[in-house]
Amino acid sequence: MTPFDYQRCYHWLTTAGLTRWVTPLQQAISEALNPEKHGDLPQWITLLNHLPPLTTDWRNAAGTITIGQENVFTAQQIDALRQQLLQLHPWRKGPFNLFGMAIETEWRSDWKWARLLAGLQRGEAAMAGRRVLDVGCGNGYYGWQMLAAGAEAVLGIDPTLRYVMQYHALSHFMKPHNNFLLPLRLEQLPTAIGAFDSVLSLGVIYHQRDPIAHLQRLHGYLRSGGELLLEGLVLPESAHDDLPIGTGRYAKMHNIHLIPRVATVLGWLEAAGYTQIATLDITPTTTAEQRQTPWMQFESLPHFLNPQDSSQTIEGHPAPLRALWRAAKAP
Repeated sequence: MTPFDYQRCYHWLTTAGLTRWVTPLQQAISEALNPEKHGDLPQWITLLNHLPPLTTDWRNAAGTITIGQENVFTAQQIDALRQQLLQLHPWRKGPFNLFGMAIETEWRSDWKWARLLAGLQRGEAAMAGRRVLDVGCGNGYYGWQMLAAGAEAVLGIDPTLRYVMQYHALSHFMKPHNNFLLPLRLEQLPTAIGAFDSVLSLGVIYHQRDPIAHLQRLHGYLRSGGELLLEGLVLPESAHDDLPIGTGRYAKMHNIHLIPRVATVLGWLEAAGYTQIATLDITPTTTAEQRQTPWMQFESLPHFLNPQDSSQTIEGHPAPLRALWRAAKAP
C-alpha cells in the first residue's frame, strides 16, 4: 500500500486555477516515487505504513511545530516511534515535537523564521491569505510555519526523497492541511504562471550556476505585486569582490558556485525584473544554530570551521554569513 496521497493537493491546484498542472505533476510524481528507481524507497514506504494510526491537531508552539499532546503514547511506544523516525536520519530542518518527543534538527530553522518575520514587520499573520511556492523546502518545516501565519496554502518542492519521507511521516499524524510537498525540482514544474502571492527560495541561490535565470523563473510564478523571499550565503561587508568556488569546496560543500556580496545579489534581483528590493537581515551562522544532534549525527558547522580561527571555514574562506531579502514583482 502506498502512503502517498496527493489528491488534496490536486484539488487545491484546480481551485487555484492551475488545473493544467495536475496531469504533468501526476506523471512527474509517479516517476519520482517509483520504488524501482530509489533503493531506500521500499523500506521507507514500509516504515510509513507501520506508523501508529492516529490523526491529531498540530500547532506552532514558540517556533516548534508541535503535533499532538504528551501522554498519548506510553514511554515504550514513544521510544519505538523514535526508532522508526530515526531511520529517516538526518533531520535537518525543524524543530518539531511529536506527542512530547522533541525532534532536535540540525538547524534551528525557527531562528531563521523569526528573523524573516521581524524583517517583514507583518506580525504573526505575516502570510495571511497567501498562496505560497516554497522552493527547496526540505521536509516542509517552513510550510507549516506559513500556514500558522495565515497562509491559504503552501506548495513546496524538494527532490531529496529522504526529506519528502520525513514530511509524510509527520503529515501521517496531522489532520488534513494545505502544506503540500512534491518530490520534484523547480525545473519539473509546469510553465511559469503568476499564481502565487509569495515565493520562498531559502538556501537555494548559491547552488545555482545561473542565479539570474533562477530568479527570473521564480519571478514568473509570482502574481503582479507578489513577493519573493530570498535567503542565501553572502560575504562580509569588507569583501571587495565575490568569491567564486567553482570545483572547490565551501564549508565542505562541493555544490557551491559563488559566494556573492550583498550588492551582487541586489544587482541580480534588479536584473531579474524585481522592484522594491530590500535586505531584511544579515546574520552570522553560529554553532548554536547549526549543529549535530541525536537526529543529525553527521558532521555539522563545528566541523566546517577552522579549528584555530572560527571566522574562517576549514578551507580558509569567510565563515558562513546569511542574508534575507524581500523583492516584489511590479503590479
